[in-house]
Amino acid sequence: MENALNPTAATGPLQQPGRRSVLIIEDNVDAGESLVALLELLGHRAEWADLGVTGVARAGALQPDLVLVDVGLPDIDGYEVARQLRGAPQTQGLRLVALTGYSAPEDRARALVAGFDGHLAKPIGLADLEALLAPR
Repeated sequence: MENALNPTAATGPLQQPGRRSVLIIEDNVDAGESLVALLELLGHRAEWADLGVTGVARAGALQPDLVLVDVGLPDIDGYEVARQLRGAPQTQGLRLVALTGYSAPEDRARALVAGFDGHLAKPIGLADLEALLAPR
């Protein structure tokens, strides 16, 4: 599957090298816990929310360097999560990346229109994850 990232989009807090703060909004328990564990093994701080509404609230409180958002959430979809985060002053500058099983060009375009900075097809590869966390 092809992944689409826009490394020049969003000038959020990913400017400082070193340890990153990542919020994962993912309703699949195994996927959420696995990403948290992997990020922590890589030396980053990670938190996980299993619902869109919870994720939006946590993003506002945490101000993470990166937010990875599953598009297919059970309460509000990931596109709505992105719209809400972009619409609030305290979260509009966060770096948002959509995680989804859908990777057609129209899926990537829809993610960008909703406010995501990038789009990754699941399962996310280690190289893609490290690229998102690299100093910019």
